[in-house]
This record gives sequence, C-alpha cells and structure tokens, in this order.
Amino acid sequence: MVDVPSFDKLFIGGEWIAPATDARIEVVNPATRAVVATVPDGSPADMDAAVAAARTAFDSGPWPTMPAAERADAMQRLLDLIFANSNDLAEVITAEMGSPLLFSHLAQVGAAGMVLDYFVNLARTFEFEEVRPGMLGPALVRHEGVGVCAGIIPWNVPLFITMLKLGPALASGSTMVLKPAPESPIDALMLGGLIEQAGIPAGVVNIVPAGREAGEHLVTAPGVDKVSFTGSTLAGRRIGALCGERLRRCTLELGGKSAAIIMEDADLASTVAGLLPNAVMNNGQACVAQTRILAPASRYDEVVEAITEATRAMKVGDPMDMETEVGPLVAERQRERVEGYIAKGRAEGARVTTGGGRPDLDGFYVDPTIFADVDNSMAIAQEEIFGPVVSIIPFTDAAEAVRIANDSDYGLSGTVWTGDVDAGIDVARQVRTGTYTVNGFAMEWSAPFGGYKSSGVGRELGPEGLGAYLEHKTINLPAGFEPTLKY
Repeated sequence: MVDVPSFDKLFIGGEWIAPATDARIEVVNPATRAVVATVPDGSPADMDAAVAAARTAFDSGPWPTMPAAERADAMQRLLDLIFANSNDLAEVITAEMGSPLLFSHLAQVGAAGMVLDYFVNLARTFEFEEVRPGMLGPALVRHEGVGVCAGIIPWNVPLFITMLKLGPALASGSTMVLKPAPESPIDALMLGGLIEQAGIPAGVVNIVPAGREAGEHLVTAPGVDKVSFTGSTLAGRRIGALCGERLRRCTLELGGKSAAIIMEDADLASTVAGLLPNAVMNNGQACVAQTRILAPASRYDEVVEAITEATRAMKVGDPMDMETEVGPLVAERQRERVEGYIAKGRAEGARVTTGGGRPDLDGFYVDPTIFADVDNSMAIAQEEIFGPVVSIIPFTDAAEAVRIANDSDYGLSGTVWTGDVDAGIDVARQVRTGTYTVNGFAMEWSAPFGGYKSSGVGRELGPEGLGAYLEHKTINLPAGFEPTLKY
C-alpha cells in the first residue's frame, strides 16, 4: 500500500504557510473509495497571498533578471529531484486519480520530466535578445517574461500538465501560482517540496489546491498577467471570457474527440496493437484519446471484430498492478457520466460489441466499451465522454474519412494508419487538428501542442510554448550602434 502524505500547509512565497481557513480537501483513492490523504482547501484569501508572493518575486526578485543559463541550472536541479523521486510521485498519482501504475511512470512522471528537460535546454539556447536591421538604425528586440502566471491544472495528468505550464514559465523568467485540482493535490504539494530543495527563489512558484470558487478568484486577481488552463471546454469558455474582459493573456487547452483513420491498406494486427492503448489511455480520461475509430466500409466487420477482441483481452483491475491496462475512473460522478453516455449510445441505435457494464471490482470502474454501427452525428461520436468508450464509424473513401474526422467541434489530436506514409501525410494535412501522427501516437516536446476550434486557444511545448510566456519589446537604437546582448 502506497504511503500518501497529507499536508497541513500551503506552499507560498517559498515557505509552508498555514491556510486562511480550516477547510480541508479529502483525497479519495478511486480504486478503493478510501480517503487516503487530506490537504488544505485553498480560499480566495490564500490565492491573494500566493499572487502577492509571485508578484513580489517577479517585480523585485532575482528570477526575471537572472541570466537564462542560471535559471536553467535551477530548473535542472528540480528535474534531477523529480527523477530521484519518480517512484513516489508515480505511486501517489495512481492513488490520487487511478491511472495504471505503468502509465503513471511513463506518462505522468516520465513525460513530465522530459518536458522540463526540453525547457531546460531551450532556456540555454533561446535568444532572449536579438538585433534586427531597421530603416534608421538597428532594433533591439527583447523577449521578456510575461509576469505572474496562473496555472490551473486538471486531475487527469496533473504533473505532466503542470510541466507544460511551469517549464516555459520558469524558462521565461515569469513566476507562477499553481492551482491543482481537488482530486489530485498531493503530487503538486510534493512538487513544492522539490522546488524548495532545488533552491528556486522564494515566490517564483506557489501552490494552492482549491476548488472552482478560489480558482475563478485566481483567474480574476488583479496581480495576474497570464492564465494557462487545461480542462473542459465549458470551463475554458468561462476563463477565456474572464480574461477577455481584462485583456489578460491566456492559453486554453481544452477537450477533444479525436479520430483515428484506418485506411484500407493498413495492417490490421499492428494497427490495433498500436491504436487501442491510445483509444482508452489513462482509463479513457485523456483529451488526446483516439475515441473515434474510422474504418473502411470494405473492412468494417473485420476492424470491429479485431478491436472488440483486443478490448476484451485488456486487463482491468488494480491500478497499482503494473500489468493493469485499465483502472477506475476518478470519481463516482465521472462513472455516472460515462454510464450515461453508454445508455445514450444504445438509445441512439449503436451496438455494444463488448463492455457496457461494470466489472466486479470495488472502486469507480466501467468496463472498456466498444460501440459499432455508429453514425458520426450521434452524441457518443460528437461529445467528449472522458472514459473508456470508443465508437467505430464506417467510411467509403479517404475524402469521406477526412470529412467525418473534421465533422466535430473539436480539433486536438488524430492519427491515420496506412501502408502508404505519403498518403497518410496527405490525410494529415487535411484534418483540422493541432497534433497528428501517421502510424502511431506521439507528442513531441520540441513541437507545438494544442487545438483547433473548441479544443482551445494557443499552443504549449516547443518554442511556441515558451513564446506563450513572453512579451516582445522593441528598442530602437541610433544608426551604427552595436548593443551588448543580455540573455
């Protein structure tokens, strides 16, 4: 049994501070339904304290004016500590939100470390100042940290998404207030301890677990310069509106309903082996999950049978077991949501080929469920379910496959599976989505990640991800002057 630590204080201004109220968050293990830890439930007053600390650290602290190489050194120390504590972090995240332990090691913690490593290296090489020729004289273009950032983190991949925001914020010289979700606050507060050990200056990172009310207070706090949010499209629209009223910069990474297109020439065995884990990744609780599988009409029955059989063979069970492929959903409310969509799919006329019920296990489990005979207009094909539910939709040719893939309010991810990579690239060019893979599934740390349409605004990862945390300043200089650049 993993030892999940409780916390009595919040990480604000480089210190562990008593919260403003005695309200507590109970962290429930979704595999056992047991309360495994408690943490303070941050209030608006706590958010104000965290913003004030971040403001002081940005306005008068050493972090924004420190040479980028020194910031990178501090980030490297944090990275080393994350890897040194990776086992504890992975086990805690699995206990918090139920992802299979192998996924927690690879995608929750390992991928978070790789993202931070990317931004460590980018901070060492990025030209925070550059000279451009002008009409009357040279122009010194500076790329400065945006300021105090609010990072609002969801429960599904908490440490990884934290690093999508914290990595570029630190590299830019900005400061941040992190609000982890109430379901997964423990790993965030553990990260606070590692930040303290790494010697990152006080107030550069502040961590306050809280619910929706305190989160909205953070979004609207006067001292915040930028908001970065990952979560539902509904909440993203609200945050975008609040930021728009204030002309406040924001990055929104929202929902998805991604389509995997299996072309007629695809090798089915390798396709199913590569595709299925990414259709139900993280127990189906992933915005990039390939939850619509588009199959050629000429091979439709063959595809349905292969995916159904492979799904039946997946191991559902204790997420602490390294062999488990599908664990529980995060909470009872999430299971009720998923079961509601399963009932809706049946009512719309889709056919369940496997799953559709609950396994005989404690916890918030739903059987991995495959729907066949799905029309793309059905709710199960249009709406993000956020559970292990996959729809298989027929198409007649590549043009129709692209049309179906694009017939969605979302545009976050997607894949195409084919024996002809050039033809796959042609399909990828036509699908309106932010990240796409031919014959696999990938996120590249050096390339932008984000969505079209209702999947969000802005990009994370790559130089574009750092750019989201920078303001750009032009300093016009006298003709012939050659400035000394400062990074």
